[in-house]
Amino acid sequence: MQEENSKDIAFLNDDMSAEKAKDTKNTVKRLFKLLLNQKWKLITVIFFAIVSLIFTMTAPLIFSKAINTVVEGIKNVFVTGSFNIDFNIIKRLSVLLITIYVISSLSNYVQQYIMATVSQNLVLSIRRKISKKLTKLPLRYYDTHKKGEVLSRVSNDLEKLAETLQTGLMQFITAVITIIGSVILMFSISYVLALIAIVSIIMGIVVTLIVGKKSFNYFTNRQESLGVFNGQIEEYFTGQMVVKTFNLEDDLINTVEKSNNKLYLDEKKAQFITYAINPLIRLMNQMGYVLIAALGAVFVIQGKLSIGIIQAFFQYLDQASEPLTEAAYTLNSMQAAIASAERVFEILDEEEEKEDCLENKIISNPKGNIEFEDVRFGYDKNLLITGMNLNVKAGEKVAIVGPTGAGKTTLINLLMRFYEISHGEIKIDGVDITKLERSHLRSLFGMVLQDSWLFDGTIKENISYSKDRAEYSEVENAAKLAKIDHFIKTLPSGYGTVLNDEDSSVSQGQKQLLCIARAILANPSILILDEATSSVDTRTELEIQNAMDNLMKGRTSFIIAHRLSTIKNADKILVMDKGNIVEQGSHDELLNKNGLYSDIYNSQFVR
Repeated sequence: MQEENSKDIAFLNDDMSAEKAKDTKNTVKRLFKLLLNQKWKLITVIFFAIVSLIFTMTAPLIFSKAINTVVEGIKNVFVTGSFNIDFNIIKRLSVLLITIYVISSLSNYVQQYIMATVSQNLVLSIRRKISKKLTKLPLRYYDTHKKGEVLSRVSNDLEKLAETLQTGLMQFITAVITIIGSVILMFSISYVLALIAIVSIIMGIVVTLIVGKKSFNYFTNRQESLGVFNGQIEEYFTGQMVVKTFNLEDDLINTVEKSNNKLYLDEKKAQFITYAINPLIRLMNQMGYVLIAALGAVFVIQGKLSIGIIQAFFQYLDQASEPLTEAAYTLNSMQAAIASAERVFEILDEEEEKEDCLENKIISNPKGNIEFEDVRFGYDKNLLITGMNLNVKAGEKVAIVGPTGAGKTTLINLLMRFYEISHGEIKIDGVDITKLERSHLRSLFGMVLQDSWLFDGTIKENISYSKDRAEYSEVENAAKLAKIDHFIKTLPSGYGTVLNDEDSSVSQGQKQLLCIARAILANPSILILDEATSSVDTRTELEIQNAMDNLMKGRTSFIIAHRLSTIKNADKILVMDKGNIVEQGSHDELLNKNGLYSDIYNSQFVR
């Protein structure tokens, strides 16, 4: 809620500035630390991965026995002239192989099931942290970050992280274990053949590392481009009326086209680097295959190795090379997940609102006396408010006027501690607001903004949003005071009618009346009306004004207004300009001064 809520929709922004998170090592450490919260599940996953590996590694040796049995039978043809294959051995080995594969498959199923639980629990915990974080971030964060870009981080980036953890991490763990086991068994068969295989595997790893380093930048760019694109789409969707009013459709199309093209190019680079690595590694493997096949044939002829053992060696080579390919592909996918995680962690690392003071004082019987003592504040290094002093007595009706950007809304932001002051004190009933819990401080206020906000729910739920467990009669009475009860009862479901902030069946003025009813129901000690009647017609405005006058009796009220006709009867009018109060007094007193207030008033009423 920056100055006067005057932030325009950035229709023609060609890009969104987003810092590239480059601390991959730290991000991995943070993810690993979060995963350790489920260490017993991870240990279980690794245990079943090892079980599956043991049985998978045993299979080629059993195959080799079966093959050797057949080969021996074929050799007998040349010795005895007839086949002499022991099919009982083949039968036993077949049953054993089926049993091994069944156990291995069950182990894989358990791994995937537990890993899915681990990944979803991790993402759930991060979502919970983000939800809490978003409620603790200061208003400054929301004023300086586009909604679509933030939504992209908490939705697209988290989904990418969940997807990779659920499938990719398990594949990576299994691949690593399989490669280690296969290499050990290959060395147990033949050092020479194993060394050739290791060379081809190392070449594949080198290619993986080189390409993986390159792919990280591409995936980071891809996620950032996606955030830009989502941010623009969200802006344009919510600002369609403005786009059409100013005939900005062509500009909008051009802007989105640029973002779309950038996203396309970044996506293409990221996907190309991901899929290009597969054939490169396969090429390294095939070169190793040729050398091993040639040398293996020599060893068989020399009688150093049997055909079954050579076949087992090739199976182990497959078991090492295929997981390497998968690991390379998964590693690239994990680069995208790390880029996503970094963007999510950026939100979690944002500076939160300052902690409430340990004193946690409570104003048990609030009256509404307000004091500003030498208050200074600026949205950046340059001060907007310099040495503001103000004294408002309980029950006074204070109007705040001034040109756009004068600091009217800023004053309210400071009063409710949406922003922290740089110097001075703001007191309510003699208590420094920094000594109060924010929740208690804000419970003293009722606010109606210029922009109405309704959520997806019934009219009763929207009005009672300001008061927990409000009775139906209380909601109805508040609606009557806000002059909206009659309209509500003309709706098919009355107070049970479901609506949302984008509901076109309810006019902007009627939405504002519902927000006013919400403030009335809260029955606060201090009222803040920020152009609360700007969206209603003159007749309705007069009715609301009468209701507000009754509501404001005995309550301190701040009214931000551009239409000075609505604040003539204010007890005190503050005229602000360039962040400071330049005039204050009653309507007649200010007119007689012939100052800024007089100029503003005459510009509206004198022709």
